[in-house]
Amino acid sequence: MDRSVIRFSHCQKEIFCFSVPEECPSCGEELRGSRLQEAPISLPSPFTNGHKSSCCLLVAPAHDNINREFGGTSELHTGISNTTGVVYNYTQGGVRKDQSGWERCVSVPLVRPDMFHLLAQWDQYLDRFSDGPMWDPAWHRFHEEDHNCFSFCLQFVNSVLAAEERSSLTRETFTHSFILPRMKRVSKYNTLYDHIQRHRYYMIDRQEDRQDDTPVSS
Repeated sequence: MDRSVIRFSHCQKEIFCFSVPEECPSCGEELRGSRLQEAPISLPSPFTNGHKSSCCLLVAPAHDNINREFGGTSELHTGISNTTGVVYNYTQGGVRKDQSGWERCVSVPLVRPDMFHLLAQWDQYLDRFSDGPMWDPAWHRFHEEDHNCFSFCLQFVNSVLAAEERSSLTRETFTHSFILPRMKRVSKYNTLYDHIQRHRYYMIDRQEDRQDDTPVSS
């Protein structure tokens, strides 16, 4: 996905494409020099560089996902970024601290920018948590169902919430409230992108484009 998706409005349609055409694909009117209902905008990609997204839960294609895809049947992997963009993630060999490999992923903000006290302790929390025996292969083996990369992330989030004297989150609540909405957006974006690649355009009646990036801590 090396091209940006552009959206512009004409004849009460929202038209998605990679570049504004000379003629409206809906009504055939020449667009060059004409006034559109609004200026073309570039749709924000649902993907971010995890190494530039501090204090986030990150979802990326698994290391053995050869095509690095986010398809519905693709294996995915999760991790937690520290304040400098190092991604802590739990694997069969224990906790990894990746400085590369998470350049295209989905991020879930975990800390509000104004929570300075938590930001100051985040790296310390993450280091201490990842050094625990729960994530040492000599003590606990990786299990695909109940002791995996997502278990590591969720238990870390709950350990921070406990330190902040906040209620913990269940796997179901965290998944449905914070993960699934973003993955649905990825699915819609991928479908839109593939449609434009095949047909050049995608058209719908005018509607608002929404995005939710509310930090978990709020």
